[in-house]
Amino acid sequence: MAIKIDSRIPEGPVAEKWTNYKAHQRLVNPKNKLKLDVIVVGTGLAGASAAASLGEMGFNVLNFCIQDSPRRAHSIAAQGGINAAKNYQNDGDSVYRLFYDTVKGGDYRAREANVYRLAEVSNSIIDQCVAQGVPFAREYGGMLANRSFGGAQVSRTFYAKGQTGQQLLLGAYSALSCQVKAGKVKLYTRYEMEDVVIVDDRARGIIAKNLVTGKLERFSANAVVIATGGYGNAYFLSTNAMGCNCTAAIQCYRKGAYFANPSYVQIHPTCIPVHGDKQSKLTLMSESLRNDGRIWVPKKIEDAKALQAGQKRGSDIPEEDRDYYLERRYPAFGNLVPRDVASRAAKERCDKGFGVNNTGLAVFLDFSESIERLGIDAIQQRYGNLFDMYEEITDVNPGELANEINGVKYYNPMMIYPAIHYTMGGIWVDYELMTSIKGLFAIGECNFSDHGANRLGASALMQGLADGYFVLPYTIQNYLADQAIWPRLSTDLPEFAEAEKGVQDEIDRLMGIQGQRSVDSIHKELGHIMWEHVGMGRTAEGLREGIKKMKELRKEFDTNLFIPGSKEGLNVELDKAIHLRDFIIMGELEAYDALSRNESCGGHFREEYQTEEGEAKRDDENFFYVGCWKYQGNDTTEPELIKEPLEYEAIKVQTRNYKQ
Repeated sequence: MAIKIDSRIPEGPVAEKWTNYKAHQRLVNPKNKLKLDVIVVGTGLAGASAAASLGEMGFNVLNFCIQDSPRRAHSIAAQGGINAAKNYQNDGDSVYRLFYDTVKGGDYRAREANVYRLAEVSNSIIDQCVAQGVPFAREYGGMLANRSFGGAQVSRTFYAKGQTGQQLLLGAYSALSCQVKAGKVKLYTRYEMEDVVIVDDRARGIIAKNLVTGKLERFSANAVVIATGGYGNAYFLSTNAMGCNCTAAIQCYRKGAYFANPSYVQIHPTCIPVHGDKQSKLTLMSESLRNDGRIWVPKKIEDAKALQAGQKRGSDIPEEDRDYYLERRYPAFGNLVPRDVASRAAKERCDKGFGVNNTGLAVFLDFSESIERLGIDAIQQRYGNLFDMYEEITDVNPGELANEINGVKYYNPMMIYPAIHYTMGGIWVDYELMTSIKGLFAIGECNFSDHGANRLGASALMQGLADGYFVLPYTIQNYLADQAIWPRLSTDLPEFAEAEKGVQDEIDRLMGIQGQRSVDSIHKELGHIMWEHVGMGRTAEGLREGIKKMKELRKEFDTNLFIPGSKEGLNVELDKAIHLRDFIIMGELEAYDALSRNESCGGHFREEYQTEEGEAKRDDENFFYVGCWKYQGNDTTEPELIKEPLEYEAIKVQTRNYKQ
């Protein structure tokens, strides 16, 4: 019999669902909260805010951090801003408009009720962060400033120069530290979750590895919350920090949690291009730069060839010979189209031979017009640290006057190209953020719930903090209300012993391979397969070839991997090998999902399904669902696809249009 998925969406109009839910949910009384333990894995914006909130509510929280400090979570790298429907600019914004833009930006593949709730709580996030002292940019009169981001025609993005993620994380870290000091949160730094423990069909603990000593340890709780980010590093080169991985999520998947929409991967249009085969990660240039930067390539193929050969610089090309292709193709949104649209447009220009660097895989992001209009001081005030970062990496200062042609001043442009950035897919969760395993919750980027097939810029920080501060603290109580009468579980139970033995046996297996190849060499090969076959442009033939190559690569991993050192103590290569094992299964999941979805939508672009103008061509009749994948007991068997139908009541599903 086919499995039927219950997303537990409340009854009533979409605008009233969250209010009605909170009015009728079950609660845990203050005394009972003192008896309940909650494990939170991850200390980024979602994990830190959830741990701090649950601790302040009275629960006993065990919070696990892979780094040496929560301040080093990858949330710190977010640059551009965080969305909220405050309408401070008086330009027509509203909760409904933010909801609509997010659903449309996700190419009508998000769950409507979850997105409306996200938009609804967005304003509270800003109030919370201001109260914490987050130094958002302000207008001259003292009001919080806003700027525009892709996929919106209003200014709703709050920011702190180009360091928004860092400042928000410091706010969450201060709240977390307060609860650590109060004794309500116990923080475990340099620990990594290796498995989730299931007792009586409920998540009741984890097996974690002390990354310094190498020792495996058992932890029990009444509920487990996963907040471990996305799986972009399956591609090896991405904008993610090198420690970002999907091991916690994949272990939950192996234990029965569905994995939803894995093919929805975001490719960010404004990254510094790859500069060599020795590179280990890519650097993001904030989407906020597209507010004042104009993206272009030469109109003439001979100019492009001269740029590629190093015979010309971008500043040598006069205005009349520049093709501002986003402004030409999408006049209503211009340079502020959503990320998937901008990325595909850049790829199309470069594929036609108009790329501007020595590889032909770059376009220009130019600030000449804005500097002349606003002055260099205003531009530096908005983007100064981003300009400094670009110069530090490339030795080119984007704010430096480089040429003057017929009285027109031209400044050095940035070079950018699309790169793997964010993952919209993730662990399947219901409206309460609980996975298909009772008592196991997933929040932030590691769940699938809010962004559909493409995330709008400045919405990642919004979702992370919404889940941690304003959603999970309510919904987890609905589950824990039953748990208040349960005693604490001993970690001596056979389920804990079995889980620990499984992790230890796997570590012994990996250490015992003693082959010839390093982890990174195999990971780079996986990255090439993923980019080539499961990247920006996908075909059925290419996806099948990618799956075949990944299965061969798993055999290479299982027979020819070499891990130096010992399993005792600190061994970074062993940890990377565990991550790579899971990146391979993650890559296959992405390919299976992409192969099953015979349409193009958002970050999933099947080249067989596009319009005459090269735009994504959806098939709402056959693919208007969340694709949930169920593990079949081993890593080599193809997973089972289960479909959660999408139902829209407040928004008309239609073809995205950013041209008018």
